[in-house]
Amino acid sequence: MNRHDTHGSLPKEPSSYWIDSTTFDEPKPLSENIKTDVAIVGAGITGITAAYLLAKEGVNVVLLEANRVLQGTTGHTTAKITAQHGLIYDELIHHIGEESARLYFDVNERAREFIERTIQENVLDCDLEKHDAVLYAVSKKSAKQLKKEIRAYEKLNIPHSTMSKLPYDVQIDSALAMKNQAQFHPLHYLTFLLNEFKKMGGTVYEQTPVVNMSEGETPIIQTRDGFSVTTRFALSCSHFPFYDGDNYFFSRLYAERSYVLAVEGERMDGMYLSVDSPKRSVRSATINGTPHLLIGGESHKTGQGEPTMHHYEALQSFANETFGSTSFPYRWSAQDLYTLDHLPYVGILTDNNFNTFLATGYRKWGMTSGTAAAFMLKDYVLEKETDEMALFDPNRFLIDPSLKNFLQQNMDVAKHFFVDKLKPAEKLLKNVKIGEGAIVSKDGSRAGAYRDEQGELHIVDSTCTHLGCEVEWNNGDRTWDCPCHGSRFSYDGTVIEGPADEPLKQFPK
Repeated sequence: MNRHDTHGSLPKEPSSYWIDSTTFDEPKPLSENIKTDVAIVGAGITGITAAYLLAKEGVNVVLLEANRVLQGTTGHTTAKITAQHGLIYDELIHHIGEESARLYFDVNERAREFIERTIQENVLDCDLEKHDAVLYAVSKKSAKQLKKEIRAYEKLNIPHSTMSKLPYDVQIDSALAMKNQAQFHPLHYLTFLLNEFKKMGGTVYEQTPVVNMSEGETPIIQTRDGFSVTTRFALSCSHFPFYDGDNYFFSRLYAERSYVLAVEGERMDGMYLSVDSPKRSVRSATINGTPHLLIGGESHKTGQGEPTMHHYEALQSFANETFGSTSFPYRWSAQDLYTLDHLPYVGILTDNNFNTFLATGYRKWGMTSGTAAAFMLKDYVLEKETDEMALFDPNRFLIDPSLKNFLQQNMDVAKHFFVDKLKPAEKLLKNVKIGEGAIVSKDGSRAGAYRDEQGELHIVDSTCTHLGCEVEWNNGDRTWDCPCHGSRFSYDGTVIEGPADEPLKQFPK
C-alpha cells in the first residue's frame, strides 16, 4: 500500500507533510577546516532566522546541521504562529510579575508580525492565513483554570474574546480566543530565508554533526568527521545544546513527544487547543489542493508510557468521532524541550564565556519563540542590549516553580536509571518479528533488537551513550528513545536527538 493512500488506516511510515511538500538542495557536508565570524549549530527555525538576520547586517555566518536542514522539530510542527502558548499568562504573572508577563507576550507578538511581514513583502506562497487562536475547556476543573487565564489577558491588555461553542462537535464549558494570530506552511517560508541567506554569502553545511567545542576568545567547534570551525561567536540552535559548558542542561531540560495526524476534513476558521488532557490541537491545512485538518496532541515524556502507536490511534479515534474522518494521508511526531520554569533559555551559555550563546526550550511554541530567540541572538552578537535578555537568560535564578520541577524531573531520571536496568528481556531474539523492536538478551547483555521489512536483524546496545540509562523501543517512529534525558537513536543506533552525541554500539547479528 502507498504510505499516503490510506482510507481508514494509518500510514505505515511516519512522514511530515511539510517536509514531503518542500524541495531541498543537495546536502553539502563540511570537508575542511574553516574560519568565520559566527558559527550557528542547528538549521531549524532559530538557526536559519538568526543566520538570515545576521547576514543582513553584513556578518559572515556559517550554518552547521547534523542531519538535513528543517527536518527536525521545525519540520514536524503544527505551524501555529501565535503568542497563545497554552495556559501561560496567569502562571507568568504569579511567578515573574505583570510587566515581565506582558514582555513575554510582546516578544512573541513581534515575532509573529515579522513572519507575516516577511511573507507579505516578498509575496511568498506559504499558505499564510489569519486566524484566532483558541483555548477551550471541557471540564469544570479546566474551566476554572481558563477563567484565571482570561483575567490574566485582561490584566495584560491582550486582545481577546470568549466563546461558548466550537465550530466542531466537541461540547465545551468555555473558550478563550487570542485575536489576530496566524498559521502557515513553515518550510516554504524558511527555505526562502535560507536561500536569501545563501545569496548574501552565507554557507550551509549539512550532515555535519558537532561533537565538541573549545572555549576561548575564538571558540573552535569540532565536527564528528574531524574538521574544525574557528569562530568569533558560536550559537547553539540545535534543540538540545550541542555544548554544555558544565551547565548540566540535561538536568534543566526535559523532553516530550507529541503527535500529529493529517485528516481529510472541511476547512474551518480558528486554531484550537484543549486545556483538558489529553491535549487536542486542531487547525486547517490544504494538502495537494484538498482541505484537511491537522489533529495533534497526546504528549508524553520521551521514552516513557504506552507504545507510541497508541497515541496515533487515539488521535485517529478523535478525528473519526469528531469529524467523521476516514482518510489519514500523513502522520508524524515531534520532540520538544521544556525548561524548568516554562520560559525558553536564550542568551549567554555561561557567565564566564561571552561569545557562546544558546536558544532552546520552546515548549512546543517554536514558530514565535524560535523567531524571537533569533532576534535576541542577533542582538547578542551585535552587542545590543534589549529588555527581554534578562527574562530569557539561561543563567537566571531558578524561580518557583523551577526548584520543584528540578526535583521532580531528576527523581524521575534516577528512577529510570536504576529500575530499567533490572527489567528482564521482553522477547527471545529469535522471536522478534518483522517490523518489531524489543529488548532482548544478547550474549548475556541487555540489547535492543529490530527486524526490518527484509527480515534482517539490527541489534544495538540498549544503554544510552549520554549517561547510561536504558533506551525503550518507539514503535510509532521505529526509534530507540531514552526516558531519562530524551536522546533518540535510529534502529541501527545512529543519533537522531541529543544530548547523546555518540551512536549506540552495534552488536554482530
